Amino acid sequence: MTDPEVPRAPRAARVLARLALAGAAAAAVALVSMVGAGGLLIVVGGLAGLAAAAVGAWWFLAYRGVVRALGALLVVAAPAGVIVLCTSRGLWGPALVSVALWGAALACARSALRRVRPLVGMRAERRRPPRRPVLIMNPASGGGKVARHGLVEKAEDMGARVIVLPTDTRADVTALARQAVADGADLLGVAGGDGTQALVAAVAAEHGLPFLVIPAGTRNHFAMDLGLDRQDPARCLDALADGEQLSVDLGFVSGRPFVNTVSFGVYAEIVQSPQYRADQAGTILGGLPDLLLKESGKRLEALVDGTRLSSQQALLISNNPYMETDLLGAGRRLRLDTGTMGVVGIRVEGAAQAAEIALRGTQATGLTVLTARRVDVTSTSPNLPVGVDGEALMLPAPAVCTLHPRALRLLVPRHRPGAPLSRPRTSWRKIMLLALGRRPPASDKAVHHPE
Repeated sequence: MTDPEVPRAPRAARVLARLALAGAAAAAVALVSMVGAGGLLIVVGGLAGLAAAAVGAWWFLAYRGVVRALGALLVVAAPAGVIVLCTSRGLWGPALVSVALWGAALACARSALRRVRPLVGMRAERRRPPRRPVLIMNPASGGGKVARHGLVEKAEDMGARVIVLPTDTRADVTALARQAVADGADLLGVAGGDGTQALVAAVAAEHGLPFLVIPAGTRNHFAMDLGLDRQDPARCLDALADGEQLSVDLGFVSGRPFVNTVSFGVYAEIVQSPQYRADQAGTILGGLPDLLLKESGKRLEALVDGTRLSSQQALLISNNPYMETDLLGAGRRLRLDTGTMGVVGIRVEGAAQAAEIALRGTQATGLTVLTARRVDVTSTSPNLPVGVDGEALMLPAPAVCTLHPRALRLLVPRHRPGAPLSRPRTSWRKIMLLALGRRPPASDKAVHHPE
């Protein structure tokens, strides 16, 4: 009999959990059958191929000339060798079956956990439409998205005052935003890239005004993590008539605001080059050897909430952590209101460490993944090259990164189909409890919002 004090799991969750366990067991059986037929050699060969490809990538990035050519050859030859090995042993079928079964097991496990803990996003609150919104628009951003999507006309039709930045001179957007506040604006917004968004967002946060994001830049990672439509930025204007408010964190590096990431080290030094915008690939490949090798590259020292990171080649600090599969900022942040920064430190001093990162991921000695509320970064140089939301800057050392929790009030459209949702982590212990008919405890830590 089931203990009456233990809450019983929903029927659908129990069935999915049992299917997940069955799929995992079947995948294990398929894998064992492969080992008996020479599959152990395939597993060892696959790991060796992964390590060899990582070594090749290191040679390609850290050296020039013949060594770089050998690295490129190894990057291609290593996976090709693994494919040949699998084909010669005739194990493609069992391997594909094992992968498919494991994928199905994971899908059932995640679905089972969602039945007892539904997907959730950041909490939104309804807000009245602003009466005197002021929007700053950069006509040069994103290759002319402002004109292409008719943003000025559409915003003015909705009652907004629009300030169009000049294209022949560099405007002080912070001063323009402050003047708009002095003139009585009750909302500030920006149609442009993330760097411009951050500058005006800081003014809005300082005066307690809502802020409207219009993704008219090239990448607009901040807008993506908010679930906004980057293909049709005009849809963000819907928030002026039918919007809701999100309270999110705002980052600062030595007083400079950022909404996405701050990078130090290798990448930050490369983007300082005048040739970077015209030839990104060539500038990166030309500059990396001098920056990666220990005897020539500058190293960083960081204090991360009391934890010291020494001799780092690169540091990536993000306004809220990225997902574990997207640590270097290429993916998404599920939340922007956790009150913590994500910190990724990289120190790769040779091919062996590159291979270790490929095999062990975040457990490798050359990769450090932390969360923090304060990060102090310094170097042997008095000034630090820094990339702030994609913009190249020079800041005096030490540079201090902090986060102001829930300092920014965002006005967003109510309908945001791309809004990210927090998913429960796959826990096989919880799956086992569900399969036995018991609802697992909600052991995940709640998000803390410091006041």
